[in-house]
Amino acid sequence: MNGYQRINAVLQGEWPDIRPVMLHNFMPAAREAGLTQQEYRDSAENIAKTHIQAAEKYDLDGVFIDVDTATTAAAVGVPTDYPKDEPARCHEGALPDLEGLDDLPAPDLANNERVQIWVEACRLVKQHFGDEKFVRGNCDQLPFSLASMLRTPQDWMMDLIDPSKEEQVFALLDYGFTACKQFVELMVETGVDMISHGDSPSGPEMISPSMYNKYALPYQKQMAEFVQSKNARYLLHICGKTEPILEAMLETGADAFDIDYKTDVTAIYNTMGDKATLSGNLDPSGVLTLGTPELVAETTRELLDVYKDSPRLIVCSGCALPNTAPEANLRAMIDVVREG
Repeated sequence: MNGYQRINAVLQGEWPDIRPVMLHNFMPAAREAGLTQQEYRDSAENIAKTHIQAAEKYDLDGVFIDVDTATTAAAVGVPTDYPKDEPARCHEGALPDLEGLDDLPAPDLANNERVQIWVEACRLVKQHFGDEKFVRGNCDQLPFSLASMLRTPQDWMMDLIDPSKEEQVFALLDYGFTACKQFVELMVETGVDMISHGDSPSGPEMISPSMYNKYALPYQKQMAEFVQSKNARYLLHICGKTEPILEAMLETGADAFDIDYKTDVTAIYNTMGDKATLSGNLDPSGVLTLGTPELVAETTRELLDVYKDSPRLIVCSGCALPNTAPEANLRAMIDVVREG
């Protein structure tokens, strides 16, 4: 089996010849390619080169192409910083109050330069690997996350607990869904095998499970259905400790879930081990970056042991790897997986 075949197998609940490995590695991969984050994000060719080199260097089964968590927000007018050697970040909102929603420009991601760079990079990587490696094109964020950036997280949380603003809250989420759907439509055209989103502010560390069910889950479900209608696989990522919403996350119908290390892997297995594929969930900072190769190997074995009776696992970090993640640690993780 090659990498593409291995990941396809585990997504269907079938055993591969060996466990597949993917890395959320755009920051360390850019460093290894000799690029700053500015040089990386400003060029589709640089993004593609970065991921092709890393996938071949570490013999990865899947290629996870990510750029930052601010591209969609910037495309709809959220002020954004572009540090030389850090990912782009939004530093303030673009919607001082919900009454101003009608004044926002209609989403037009197809004509946004940074969105075009992102999707072109994914097209180049897929073109390079064909059906040799599985390519996952991330599409930044979902409506709940986008709303928090348009309003700022603090103001968005206050909006959610004000009953008088409920109609406007849903109007903003609908606006965000339009923008996010446009990104997906562009990504589908690249031919990637899987499309993914992050919706981290929708997790239990920010809102209650009942609020998640009301404001985030319906849009996540609609997005999964839309992606799958385009004959692509869909993956959802939520940061933090997600045990209280694991059952609800399954209701999205996503093919796979990228779940943070803060969520107990046994709880993940018990909830979705035979229903959906886990991509994760090794600690990207405390273990894969700051730990020793011995700790990495031990933690990886623990993950494999929990999933010993299920094929539905892609070994990966639970979130993005810092740019200082050492090669020795990444190889320690991969070596344990390859040894079985």
